[in-house]
Amino acid sequence: MTPLGSSLFPFALALLFSFFWATWAHTQENFLQCMTLRSENSTSISKLIYTPSNSSYSSVLQFSIQNPRFSTPATPKPLVIVTPSHVSHIQASISCSQTHGLQIRVRSGGHDYEGLSYVSNVPFVLIDLINLRSISVDAENSTAWVQAAATIGEVYYRIAERSRTLGFPGGIATTVGVGGHFSGGGYGTMLRKYGLAVDNIIDAQLIDVKGRFLDRESMGEDLFWAIRGGGGASFGIILAWKIKLVPVPSTVTVFTVNRNLEQNATKLVHRWQYVTAKLHEDLFFRVRLTSVNSSREGKRTIQASFISLYLGVMDKLLPMMQESFPELGLMREDCIEMSWIESILYFAGFPADKSLDVLLNRTSLTRSLFKAKSDYVQEPIPELGLEGIWQRFYEKEGETALMFLTPYGGRMSEISEDATPFPHRAGNIYNIFYGVFWEEEGTAASERYISWMRRLYSYMAPYVSKSPRASYVNYRDLDIGSNGKGNTSYRMASIWGNKYFKNNFDRLVRVKTTVDPANFFKDEQSIPLFSSGWKKGGD
Repeated sequence: MTPLGSSLFPFALALLFSFFWATWAHTQENFLQCMTLRSENSTSISKLIYTPSNSSYSSVLQFSIQNPRFSTPATPKPLVIVTPSHVSHIQASISCSQTHGLQIRVRSGGHDYEGLSYVSNVPFVLIDLINLRSISVDAENSTAWVQAAATIGEVYYRIAERSRTLGFPGGIATTVGVGGHFSGGGYGTMLRKYGLAVDNIIDAQLIDVKGRFLDRESMGEDLFWAIRGGGGASFGIILAWKIKLVPVPSTVTVFTVNRNLEQNATKLVHRWQYVTAKLHEDLFFRVRLTSVNSSREGKRTIQASFISLYLGVMDKLLPMMQESFPELGLMREDCIEMSWIESILYFAGFPADKSLDVLLNRTSLTRSLFKAKSDYVQEPIPELGLEGIWQRFYEKEGETALMFLTPYGGRMSEISEDATPFPHRAGNIYNIFYGVFWEEEGTAASERYISWMRRLYSYMAPYVSKSPRASYVNYRDLDIGSNGKGNTSYRMASIWGNKYFKNNFDRLVRVKTTVDPANFFKDEQSIPLFSSGWKKGGD
């Protein structure tokens, strides 16, 4: 490049940036005026809207970001944040976004693994539902209405306020918002007894692309089917769920037994695979795999933590374990009896002396940068395969990684694959969650840890489900298919769509095309539209 060209390039770049900034500022102003006109009380609506010029903008944006990987100076930020307190505010946000060519992102708890609920590569409005989190429990009829931004912890707390013998089969991480968690499936320690959260939803409230307020009756069974496992963000904005509460005993039993490689961990994990999905449905028995310091000369070893919830008393659990998995050597002193609500704190990692009030906290215990993936296992992994995992955990990046092996069977094998969009039912022994966490800032560090995760995922290919290699939509993973601009074709979307939804993907496409024909509700992995020439299984 000539000296003149070199000097002109930065000028041209600055000019282009100035042009885009002026355009975005104009769009932002038009959107704000539209919101004011649509509101009956312009003063009240102004208190619910934040732009980068507001002193509170950054704190509102940051509050619900659960993965700091999407909280860097380079991360695209919303032109406007709306924190609605009423249905009309959401309706106005949808209408004004459409009028002025803005996309929207909807956040209930901020746990989206790839930040899709609060990040976009095009100008966008963030609708943060944090003000819509009321919970109304009807213990007499074993139901509850739960608004989308309520956290799972808040749901459990409010149920326990009314009854200690009612619960709900939601997730383990208590700060997750139910809007996204339920719409993608939602599993926890009672999935083998009662299935997923979506299997226990009996009604919902949603605002569609036309701004209509819909419940189960008015939205119809196709759309109600789609949002229970197909991801609500593709079809509208979920306002609330009506859930069916389930009976839990007054006393449950938990235990955690840790075994490292020197204590036969490899053989125990191998044996666990043959046992766990066949146990009584009252017994949930998962494995956590981590790299830890060995007591011998400071070397590292692999630790397998066998973590369990039994919906009953210790005296019934112990003979059950002795018969089905005597190799673990479970002892009475390993077990703790408690109430079901106390088991929620136990699995979430809170200290034993913590008050139940901690369930009302919306912020996570830690906020490390992380990358996650998922798999489903249908045939036990041989010991040699497990040893290959250990070798990768011995690498530097593996020191902060973990895997959860979550058992299926029981109720999960009884529900048909097409009952909801969540298809991972019979035939799966367990689900794998892979996570790697780091504190180092900067692109280079992130790339190093993400590369490690991808290598582990590649290594696991022979040992997990195939055709497709299935994934769990709530463990969102842009590695498995995205063009980075919002999906544009069935062919591209089917790459990840078949992994998340298997044969249910095509039905989701049909529902999407009917309820949102202009594809307004879209992101990098949203359900695509029916396209010209589209055929089942092809483009």
